Amino acid sequence: MLADPISIAANAPTPALVLKVSEWKGKGSIRQDAAGVFSTQISHETVKTGKRHYLKVSETRSAIDPITGTTKMQVASASLSLSVPSFGWTAAQAVDLVELLIDIINDAEFTISNFVLEQA
Repeated sequence: MLADPISIAANAPTPALVLKVSEWKGKGSIRQDAAGVFSTQISHETVKTGKRHYLKVSETRSAIDPITGTTKMQVASASLSLSVPSFGWTAAQAVDLVELLIDIINDAEFTISNFVLEQA
């Protein structure tokens, strides 16, 4: 079980965050920062073919609707899903797969900027 709260170091432009559990859901949790701007959803489930692990981070902010001119709350999110068959992968090999994904994301030729700009 993760600590409560969990502290995330600042990595510009994101500030340092302290995420406290706001809700427990079976084998998962929802955690929020004190301002209610950032939140995480963490869940784990056993499915017919193996296990699924899910992590989502969300940011909530007020934004002006360019059509109506009214201010509305908007939410953006990013997520990671790991699906592991019931046999053929050890926990360490599943971790290695996620580490590979992180390496790809951090690679200078790939970059998240290129991903967001819809380059494939």
